[in-house]
Amino acid sequence: MGLENINFKEWINDPGPAVVIISSAILLFLAVIIIRKIIQSFFKRTSFIEERKEQTLESMFNSIISYAAVIGFIFIVLDQFIPIGRLLAGAGVIGIIVGFGAQNLIKDFFAGLFLLYEKQLHKGDFITLNNTFHGTVEEIGLRFLKIRQWSGRLLTISNGQITTIENYNFEHMRVIEKVTTNFKEDPKRMFEVLEEACARMNEELSIYVKKDLADKPIEPFQVYGMTSLNDHYRGYEYTVTGLVYDLVYWTAAKETRRILAETMHKHKIAMAEQRIEMKTYSSETEE
Repeated sequence: MGLENINFKEWINDPGPAVVIISSAILLFLAVIIIRKIIQSFFKRTSFIEERKEQTLESMFNSIISYAAVIGFIFIVLDQFIPIGRLLAGAGVIGIIVGFGAQNLIKDFFAGLFLLYEKQLHKGDFITLNNTFHGTVEEIGLRFLKIRQWSGRLLTISNGQITTIENYNFEHMRVIEKVTTNFKEDPKRMFEVLEEACARMNEELSIYVKKDLADKPIEPFQVYGMTSLNDHYRGYEYTVTGLVYDLVYWTAAKETRRILAETMHKHKIAMAEQRIEMKTYSSETEE
């Protein structure tokens, strides 16, 4: 068949389902890329929102755009085979069928919206999910939450499966370290040693301590007190606390333990040890 037999006007008006589907896919793909670039550029140029919140909103918008593009493409494909009028007329029946089959999808969707609306977490936060999974939030989507675990593994969990969230990045964190000594250690001397350790912490770790507008520590490192007279039948338990910035919590906690250990060693404090008592009975005793 020669080119002269092709009616280009009719072909343009009705290019065929395959051409429409392919061209729509390309246009939607390009539209998603362009819109994402615009959003990324917008958040880079703005500074009225905290950086972590900007990253969270950007992640959520990207997720919404992707889902909108996929749903739009599905309708375009269906429209090539089923008139859109008929499709909308049967939407009630389809809605009931889909409603039963997509309960988890709807649950994940609304759970994702609530995560964003209630500001339970932001991109970059270190969290614990369901008292089991620990990691840094990498992506917050409408259906899934992705966190990078300390081992490097990427955990993807549907929003509907999230029951509890422990967020370690909400403005401040309190370092709480406990020391258990032998029963023979004099409590009065122990308080003096811990006060010395706290003074050293406030000097060496001052950059980690959270401060008020006057640049004064809100809650410096201090001896909270004796928190147990018999910690697991091993000895006296003492607790040291200090309020630090959330982003440096892990470093501050590690340095706090180091200073405590060095101070205990310096003063030769006898730490509590696990003891197991074993008693033997002779046959004569049993008789």
